[in-house]
Amino acid sequence: MSSVIWLHLVVVVVFMVIGARMGGIGVGLAGGAGVGMLAATGLEVDPGEDIPWTVIGIIVPVVCAVSALQASGGMDHLVHLTDRLLRKHPGQINYLGPGVSFVLTALVGTGHTVYSILPVIIDVSKERGIRPSRPLSMTVVASQVAIVASPISAATLIMVGILKPLGVGYLKILAVTIPTTFIGCAVGAVVASRSGCELADDPVYQERMAQGLVKQPIHVADEDYRPAKGAIAALGIFFVGILAAVTYATLVSKEVGLIKDPPMEGVAGVMTVMLTVAALIVLTTKKDPAELTQQSTFRAGMTAVVCILGVAWLGTTFIDAYTDQIKDSIAGTLQGAPWLLAVFLYFLAPVLFSHAAATAAFMPVAASLGVSAVAMLACYPAVSNYYLLPTYPTTVAAIDMDDTGSTRVGKTVLNHPFVIPGTVAIVVTVILGFLWAPIVL
Repeated sequence: MSSVIWLHLVVVVVFMVIGARMGGIGVGLAGGAGVGMLAATGLEVDPGEDIPWTVIGIIVPVVCAVSALQASGGMDHLVHLTDRLLRKHPGQINYLGPGVSFVLTALVGTGHTVYSILPVIIDVSKERGIRPSRPLSMTVVASQVAIVASPISAATLIMVGILKPLGVGYLKILAVTIPTTFIGCAVGAVVASRSGCELADDPVYQERMAQGLVKQPIHVADEDYRPAKGAIAALGIFFVGILAAVTYATLVSKEVGLIKDPPMEGVAGVMTVMLTVAALIVLTTKKDPAELTQQSTFRAGMTAVVCILGVAWLGTTFIDAYTDQIKDSIAGTLQGAPWLLAVFLYFLAPVLFSHAAATAAFMPVAASLGVSAVAMLACYPAVSNYYLLPTYPTTVAAIDMDDTGSTRVGKTVLNHPFVIPGTVAIVVTVILGFLWAPIVL
C-alpha cells in the first residue's frame, strides 16, 4: 500500500478516537471534521453518495413517533405495566427483568427505558433476598442487545439499507435477529442467575447493612397510579403504527410480494406511518408539538442521526477511495473467517457507544469486502457490547442504584457482573445467527 492510504487511515482512526472521547453527538461532529481533513489531504468527497440519507430519513420519523409517545405519557404507562408484572412475579425476577427489558427496548427502539425499571428490580430483589446484580446485569445487557432486534431502531434501519442490495429485506433481517437475540439473552440470564455468592453471604452487603446504607424495599401503592390523559390511547396508536409499518414493509417486500407495484416502497411506508403516528398522538392527546423536541428520546434520536451522518460519511469516504487496496489486504481473511467481524465489532462497540454509529461505519466496509449477508447478519449483534467497560450510562445507573453493593466493579475495570453474562449472550446470539441465518436467507 502507498504511504497516502496510511495517512488517511490515521486520519480516520484519530477522528474516531476524538469522537469517542467527546462522546454523544461528538462522535458525529468529529466524523464530519475528519471528512474535512480527508478532503484537505486529497480525497474526493461526495456527500450525495457517501451519507446514508435514506437511513437518516427513516430514523427521523421514528424518533418523532417515539418522542410523541413519551410526551403523551404513553411510555410511562408502558413502564407502569412492566412494574406491575415484575412485582406480581417476584420469584422470577432473574428472568422477567431481562425479558421485560428486551421487549420494552424492541418495541420503542431505545434502551433508555431501562432506567425506569431498575429501581423496581432492586426493590423486588431485596424483598426476596435475591442478589440484585443477577437480574440487573442481564436487564442492562438485554436493553442493549434488543436494539438489534427492534424493527424501529436506528441500527436495524441501517442494516436494512446495507443488506437490501444483497437481496436481504426488512422481514428476513427481523426473522433472524429477533429469535437469536432473545434466546441469547435468555441464556445470559441463566448464567447471570448463578453468578456471585448469595446476597446474605456477600461481605460487602453485610458491611453496608451494618452501616445502615441499605434502604428497605419501597412498596409502591399501585392504586395511587393514574395514567396521564390520553396515555393509553397514545400507546395504542403507537403499537398499531408499528404493526402497520412492519405489515406494509412485509407485504411489499420481494420475499412476500403480495402487493404488486406498490405506490411506495417499504422504507417510504415506514416513514409515512411513523410520521402519521406522531401526528395522531399529538392530535389525540392535544399536546403542543414543541414538547416533542424536549423529550429525552428526541435528543437521543437526533444525536444518533448526527453520529450516523458524521461517522458513516467519514468511513465511506475512506472506503470508496481505497476499496481495491482494502479488498486485496483483508478481504481474504474475513471471507475465510467471517466470525472475526463479530470479534472486531465486539471490541469496537465500547469505544463508539452507539449501535447505529458502529453499524453505519463498519458494516458497509464488510459488504464492500465481500463478506456474505449471512455473516454480517450473524455478527451484527456484537455491536451491542456496551457493557464491557462500566462507563455506559445504563451500566453506571445500575451500579449506582444498587445500594446493596452487589453490582460493583472489582479490582480491575473488567471485573464486574455485566461482563460474563453479557458476553455469553452475544456469543450465543452470534452462533445461533450463523446457524439460523442461512435457513432464513
